[in-house]
Amino acid sequence: MTENNETNTEEYLRGIVMNLPESPGIYQYLNAEGTIIYVGKAKNLKRRVYSYFSKEQHSAKTRVLVSKIADIRYIVVNTEEDALLLENNLIKKYQPRYNVALKDGKTYPSICISNEYFPRVFKTRKIIRNGSIYYGPYSHYPSMQALLDLIRRLYPLRTCRLALTPENINQHKFNLCLQYHIKNCKGPCIGLQTHEEYIQNIAEIKEILKGNTQNISNALLKEMKELASELRFEEAQKLKEKYELIENYRAKSEVVSSVLHNIDVFSIETDEKSAYINYLHIANGCINQAFTFEYKMRLNETKEELLQLGIIEMRERYKSLSKEIIVPFEPDFEMSGVTFTVPLRGEKKHLLDLSVLNVKQYKADRLKQAEKLNPEQRSVRLMKEIQDQLGLEKLPLTIECFDNSNIQGSDAVAACVVFKKAKPSKKDYRKYIIKTVEGPDDYASMQEVVRRRYARILEEQGELPDLILTDGGKGQMEAVRLIIEDELKLSIPIVGLAKNARHRTSEVLFGFPPRVIGIKQGTPLFHLLENIQDEVHRFAITFHRNKRSKSQVASALDNIKGIGEKRKTTLLKAFKSVSRIKQASIGEIAAIVGETAAKNIKESLDSQN
Repeated sequence: MTENNETNTEEYLRGIVMNLPESPGIYQYLNAEGTIIYVGKAKNLKRRVYSYFSKEQHSAKTRVLVSKIADIRYIVVNTEEDALLLENNLIKKYQPRYNVALKDGKTYPSICISNEYFPRVFKTRKIIRNGSIYYGPYSHYPSMQALLDLIRRLYPLRTCRLALTPENINQHKFNLCLQYHIKNCKGPCIGLQTHEEYIQNIAEIKEILKGNTQNISNALLKEMKELASELRFEEAQKLKEKYELIENYRAKSEVVSSVLHNIDVFSIETDEKSAYINYLHIANGCINQAFTFEYKMRLNETKEELLQLGIIEMRERYKSLSKEIIVPFEPDFEMSGVTFTVPLRGEKKHLLDLSVLNVKQYKADRLKQAEKLNPEQRSVRLMKEIQDQLGLEKLPLTIECFDNSNIQGSDAVAACVVFKKAKPSKKDYRKYIIKTVEGPDDYASMQEVVRRRYARILEEQGELPDLILTDGGKGQMEAVRLIIEDELKLSIPIVGLAKNARHRTSEVLFGFPPRVIGIKQGTPLFHLLENIQDEVHRFAITFHRNKRSKSQVASALDNIKGIGEKRKTTLLKAFKSVSRIKQASIGEIAAIVGETAAKNIKESLDSQN
């Protein structure tokens, strides 16, 4: 685009913006090709649209959007609620590039009551606009299945796809099937069940699907008592069985007092790229609808904006007319005849907590699914969490951890393990024999190893780590800091991993003076740090055991006359250990290394006892 064209476009847009009305409405941004790229709503159209073109630009994403705008259209409405509804419909219709994208993840099943003379009740993922009634969708499959099982046990309905019209039934076109004989159907196909009785059952099923189980339960109880008073006990018993089925279902689905009726509940969780919103509808104290969905964010939308979209979307989808909506925070908009409640205690708070629990679980499940498809995503997330928790300047792509091992200062060794992108890089592991420290001095041993490792990396111009972990608390951290910062003049963040009396990682320390970082135990991030600590401890212990074992073997066999490396290896291979060589006879040893060498071995080992 030339400078003249750019200037003309700016002047054209400025003219539109300055003449916008100061009333509620929606605005549409179009690109040079005439495609709608963004739809927004506003209490005050002029003020809202003007904010996009003011000198104080927003995020980089918003600047990109503004650079693509070639034209602006708008629609004035009476109220902000009307603007919300219209915005939601236009976003779904045009799916603009820079608007949030609604992601259901998959087509969730609904329960359908078919538009037939004898309706069928079944689950489906296809919505066909043929007069059938749909309830759902159900994101929690077991809940839907429990409802269908209850309906089947209460009302024996037909499951066949036969065209059960009055004409076909009167012409005796059908025969009874197995479902009738096993009492799953009452045989409407041959006139054994009247249309009136069947439709009455369907009417009761609709009430159950709406969540009005209490009304059905009360009606059954009343009819049951009337039949009992008339001594019609057999009929009363059948109704009692139905009543108990409904009450059992209500007991499992009732979460609060049945006084709470016709209430919507919403909660929201976000991460860097998505917003997750849970919706519950409460009828007679029972959860009648439960659904969680995801928005893919495009322009760093706020929680308030996303929750507004979610409320409008779910109420429209489920045709909710609830007069009360429970939310985690007060939304910045009003809805005619609707009260927003932010509960702090009591049964309504219990409902909000239940919604929050569901949305957090959904978020965790989506994260696990994404990490299965892209395992590296989990590593990046963990590194980002470490960066955020510690306030690091960059992602800790390379993490190194040190540990010492000795027994009262003898055979002192140390080890360094390296994790790259949150995964062990075993080819970069290093073992160290302590050379300059005598006696059990962990701090001095740690300093020697750190000095040797990073002095060599600097000399060879190798890659320095982004983060150093020490297997220990404040003392080990300070010992490492003295070498890294004061001696080698390096700037590498240092973390201490302190253990409790049970020798389990209990605290994460960072900074100087060190402070405890509140990383919750049991989280993936804590497990990663714990695994790094366990790995360096395992590596150091294994190295120390091998060295100690070799030194023990060396002290027993290496100084014996006539026993070189080859004979020592042959003996250990044959007898498995020095103690077994001691127990063997001269003849048994001589069979391996000869009589002269056998006598020398026997005399030397006996003298060591």
